[in-house]
Amino acid sequence: MRSWWSLIWPPVGAVLFFLVLWQGAVWLWDIEPYILPAPSSIGLEMVSGSPVLLNHTLATLRLTLIGFLIGTGTGIVISLALHLIPMLRKALYPLLILSQNVPTIALAPLLMIWFGFGMLPKIIVITLVCFFPVAVAALDGLARTDRTMLNYMKMTGAGTWQIFTKLELPHALPSIFSGLRIAATYSVMGAVIGEWIGADRGIGYYMMLQRAGYRTDRVFVAILIIVLLSLLMVALIALLEKRLIRWSRKA
Repeated sequence: MRSWWSLIWPPVGAVLFFLVLWQGAVWLWDIEPYILPAPSSIGLEMVSGSPVLLNHTLATLRLTLIGFLIGTGTGIVISLALHLIPMLRKALYPLLILSQNVPTIALAPLLMIWFGFGMLPKIIVITLVCFFPVAVAALDGLARTDRTMLNYMKMTGAGTWQIFTKLELPHALPSIFSGLRIAATYSVMGAVIGEWIGADRGIGYYMMLQRAGYRTDRVFVAILIIVLLSLLMVALIALLEKRLIRWSRKA
């Protein structure tokens, strides 16, 4: 309990100190709410608008989870294919890196033109931002397989599939989960970007409406919800990792 508290209180204390400074600055200089609302105003707005915010949050969370599962699944499949087929890796890995030089937000309008304003283009946006960190992390983990153990398994007559399932994949799991944690935060961002382009509900849609009305306090509420959703996604991945990779924690 004491060790847990020693990890928690420094960032919590820093956040509280920042909020106190923020509140004091707004009061001291009498800053207009549409420019910078006080944290107390943001908190009150979050409580008073909770029914509407809940509906938008659930819509964004649903979209995030669907896109995250598809994106990370795609990343893992791509990484396994590139690892098991060396010629395919030589041909496609440079293109995989090159694809990340195109901003996702620049592709979003094209996706809306091609696929309309339904859920499909938004899921594609989330998939595009999620698959890359997972694919690269998985490839890196598979490439770091213990060479001594690899040679030993080959000497004992183990086949490619046995080596992959018994040695390479288990040892790559920590790297894969590192990529999943990054993708978890990106998935929320991808969902919000998709909602910016075209949606009738969701936190991104809510944020655009409030920005048009100069309700800066509600924009801050939306930002806070986005942060909380990202933390929730990362926490779920960390919990899953804790359940699946017990041998790594013991080591």
